Amino acid sequence: MASAIIGGMLESGFLAEDIWTSAPDDRHLQTIKQRFGVSITTDNRYCAQQADILVLAVKPQVMRQVCEDIAPLAQNTRPLVVSIAAGLEAATLDQWLGGGLPLVRVMPNTPSLVGKGAAGLYANDQVNEQQRNSIETIFSSIGTALWVEQESLLHAVTGLSGSGPAYFFLMLEALEDAATDAGIEAATARTLAIQTMAGAAEMAARSDYDPAQLKRNVMSPGGTTEQAINTFEQGGMRDLVGSAYRSAVTRSKEMSKELASADTAGPQ
Repeated sequence: MASAIIGGMLESGFLAEDIWTSAPDDRHLQTIKQRFGVSITTDNRYCAQQADILVLAVKPQVMRQVCEDIAPLAQNTRPLVVSIAAGLEAATLDQWLGGGLPLVRVMPNTPSLVGKGAAGLYANDQVNEQQRNSIETIFSSIGTALWVEQESLLHAVTGLSGSGPAYFFLMLEALEDAATDAGIEAATARTLAIQTMAGAAEMAARSDYDPAQLKRNVMSPGGTTEQAINTFEQGGMRDLVGSAYRSAVTRSKEMSKELASADTAGPQ
């Protein structure tokens, strides 16, 4: 995900020589340097010292250590902080960084890696309009980026676009299996299923019709599509999708509480 963000920054007009990247593995850093031409270091503090925008692309379990290590420098330079760590609330991150910093939380998803991401963004009260525009520009360059005004809504974003790609992969898998069971060669089934999914998504993106009307446009009375849709409806697909979505949202909230509980306990 960090590589996707760097690519997005370059697409947005940032200069490679103005981007610093830090990581503990120098071999990984060398790969990033060769790919993007950015500056690299294994020293988080040195990297943070250079930053006007500081992107924290680390796992939630190590975020506290990273933040507290660079906090003195962040308090001195006052960068805009961007976190893509799920579950860690803005107030917690700001506390670890010493307090009072402009901070944006981003909930991206894996299609960002191919420039087709869907990200939810939340900004705390310290973030100004120019900073909001900068972050929106970066994440729009790797997909779609939309703001939520309540941080709690990032849980709902997680259940939709954060986890959502896996829902469609499941549908893709099921369609492939059904087609191969019907005798279509596996590679052909995959190609047709992927293109059908991509085409349907593109039609939805370009159309003024809602999904219900788009669905009706494909259906003919008594035809094959109507029969398939009726089977989905009779099988309770709507209720199942709703239940799955709510389960993802609930788990996102649970994980946030678990992280907060671990944070309160402090380092072990």
